[in-house]
Amino acid sequence: MSRGTVVAKRYAKALFQLAQQKGLVAETEAQLGLIVTVVESNAEVRAFLTAPNITLEAKRQTLVQAFGAEASPIILNLVSLLIERGREGELAAVLAAYKQVAGDVLGRADAYVTSSRPLSEEEKTKLAEKFGALIGKTIRVTNTVNPELLGGLTVRIGDTLYDGSLKGKLERLDKALHSAAI
Repeated sequence: MSRGTVVAKRYAKALFQLAQQKGLVAETEAQLGLIVTVVESNAEVRAFLTAPNITLEAKRQTLVQAFGAEASPIILNLVSLLIERGREGELAAVLAAYKQVAGDVLGRADAYVTSSRPLSEEEKTKLAEKFGALIGKTIRVTNTVNPELLGGLTVRIGDTLYDGSLKGKLERLDKALHSAAI
């Protein structure tokens, strides 16, 4: 486990405890997700947050102005603390760790489903029910489309990958045929 991952988990656990005390677990995740999305998608924002010639106070004021209406003081304090300690690059890792910590405590997991076409809400619900029963947790499905998949889908829950794609089945068949020929 890398040092960054360990640090992100520590921040995530502390953030979760604060959010749980205030009854803002879901809101905290959504707010942190918003900030991560903005920072990850905008090179200028990343450059601003990492610039050594801009004071910490100027960065904090800018954060409050930019996200004050959408983010709680808990989130703003976390982001300020990460910037102060030179760990602004860990924001996405803290979000991922927060989702993991919250999921473990609340009995919830995220399933990242890749399919050859967009899934309907009914299909997402059925997948959530099926995998929820399999692992004993409530599942939230996030769907990504990859036309190279040909058909079927892959589901990643935590570190486990369930490959039900046509491409994966063909690759397994190819391996089986090659090993049987030897």
